[in-house]
Amino acid sequence: MGIWVFIFGDMVIFAVLFATFFYYRAKKPEIFDQSQVALNQNYGAANTVVLLVSSLLVVLAVRAVRKRMPLAPHLIAGAIFCGILFSALKVLEYAEKVSHGITPATNDFFMFYFVLTGLHWFHLIVGLVVLVTLYVFARKPEITEHRFAFFEGGACFWHMVDLLWIVLFPLLYLVR
Repeated sequence: MGIWVFIFGDMVIFAVLFATFFYYRAKKPEIFDQSQVALNQNYGAANTVVLLVSSLLVVLAVRAVRKRMPLAPHLIAGAIFCGILFSALKVLEYAEKVSHGITPATNDFFMFYFVLTGLHWFHLIVGLVVLVTLYVFARKPEITEHRFAFFEGGACFWHMVDLLWIVLFPLLYLVR
């Protein structure tokens, strides 16, 4: 129950941030449209695919744990790899922006871009810690009911991270 309260609270906070983004976008549409062109959609699209694959791997891992199949740790390891790949792509993307003199101080769009993607990235890093814990649980020969509940809760948290990115990608990179 606690993970659902946490996920709901997180989603409410992001919903407020998205609404605030739209409010500022409506006030300065030309700045937001011009700034959005500076984003590399390839990074955003690649990160979307990476996170979708990671979520699929987590779903398959939950099934494998439920059926006591030995494949679960490998599936979680694949999801961890995807999370690390997302982080590497985000570092490259941020480095590209900074090398072109684009920072949160550039304008309102980039302030939102860095804050929203940075908060998402923080959630992803927390999610990686959760996935490492799930990996340890998946390697155990027996998973208690309590640990399985944690496993499912951790999987739900990872899916929330994915869902947030599915909203962030079109919001920041595509919608004009």
